[in-house]
Amino acid sequence: MDLLNTLVDKGLRRELPTREEALAVLATSDDDLLDVVAAAGKVRRQWFGRRVKLNYLVNLKSGLCPEDCSYCSQRLGSKAGILKYTWLKPDEASRAAAAGVAGGAKRVCLVASGRGPTDRDVDRVTKTIEAIKERHEGVEVCACLGLLSDGQADRLRSAGADAYNHNLNTSEETYGAITTTHTYADRVETVQQAQAAGLSACSGLIAGMGESDKDLVDVVFALRDLDPDSVPVNFLIPFEGTPLAKEWNLTPQRCLRILAMVRFVCPDVEVRLAGGREVHLRSMQPLALHLVNSIFLGDYLTSEGQAGQTDLDMIADAGFEVEGAGTTTLPRHRADALSGGGCGSQSAPEAAGCGSHEGSGATGCGSHGGGGGCGPCGGHPEPEPVVVADAGESVPAGRTDAARTDAGGGARTDLVTVRRRGAGTDLAPNA
Repeated sequence: MDLLNTLVDKGLRRELPTREEALAVLATSDDDLLDVVAAAGKVRRQWFGRRVKLNYLVNLKSGLCPEDCSYCSQRLGSKAGILKYTWLKPDEASRAAAAGVAGGAKRVCLVASGRGPTDRDVDRVTKTIEAIKERHEGVEVCACLGLLSDGQADRLRSAGADAYNHNLNTSEETYGAITTTHTYADRVETVQQAQAAGLSACSGLIAGMGESDKDLVDVVFALRDLDPDSVPVNFLIPFEGTPLAKEWNLTPQRCLRILAMVRFVCPDVEVRLAGGREVHLRSMQPLALHLVNSIFLGDYLTSEGQAGQTDLDMIADAGFEVEGAGTTTLPRHRADALSGGGCGSQSAPEAAGCGSHEGSGATGCGSHGGGGGCGPCGGHPEPEPVVVADAGESVPAGRTDAARTDAGGGARTDLVTVRRRGAGTDLAPNA
């Protein structure tokens, strides 16, 4: 297929596809799916070999968020039966992080629900970062605390944080239909603050909220322009008790096409397979390893993932290897840029795009715990689910985009398991 040959050539040169080419990837048929995966896999191997980076989430504060993100089980109006607890103490968070590090995680992602941290909250998190770094000297720490105020990113960086996560989630055009209590521009500004403080920026998306192919391409190109080091791709977990509980729009095939499109647009960036992979990719998860170079180990924020040992077995069985602590995740040109100075002030050339800037490094964090991404999620009003795909949009021959249903035609809600173990409980995690 000429399209795939063109995209591989561009990816190996760090030259970006056009929007039309990105849309064409999403429109390919199931008959071409393995060819799409193989093509994107060549780009992935060029920049990351067969390494898979493991990341581990610690939910520092769960539930009761004042924001109204429709996808999130932690929103204040959520009726999802999730764990709810206030801040973990530094030693509790450090013990929780130890389980992930023991399982092979290079990065610990510290997440707290809420619109954004107060200065007192930042004090709490800095003590937690120090406790984790003292116990695990080489581990990377990513903070994910919502919208940042002036100076907070600098304080996190001074405390030893390596990265900051804040996802764009969806396109600017449709963002207001998903969240009303803050804006798309607020999210962009927080990512830029993190970059300016010298933190590695991590920012990604959530697929499956009723968006069109155009929306997916728009958000990925916006991420390319923002130029984070890590792009987590979440797939909506439609938690009962949230406004998007009925949005079962994804198939394993569509998930793979989305991941391939992200890889082509951001060829040399850490692309992370994040929340919802077990629910929507299911037995096709190993194929996704040919597209992404990073996953979360074990559970998510409010939902359970598959067992950590199962993840490790999957990586080995698929012919990949866990990235070691002494290995630099990013390609040399990005790692060299990190050592050369701070993030956020660079102007990346258009031909280089995601992953080519001159001042950011390491990698980022991101995953959702019940349908959303790290950062502010929760709230009061109940906005209508966003459905922005064209009603007359046709599905190419040989393409199956019907979501998984049970024998009676209903959504497979049995695929969603609320987290009852790990951080905030007395039960051991599954890392």
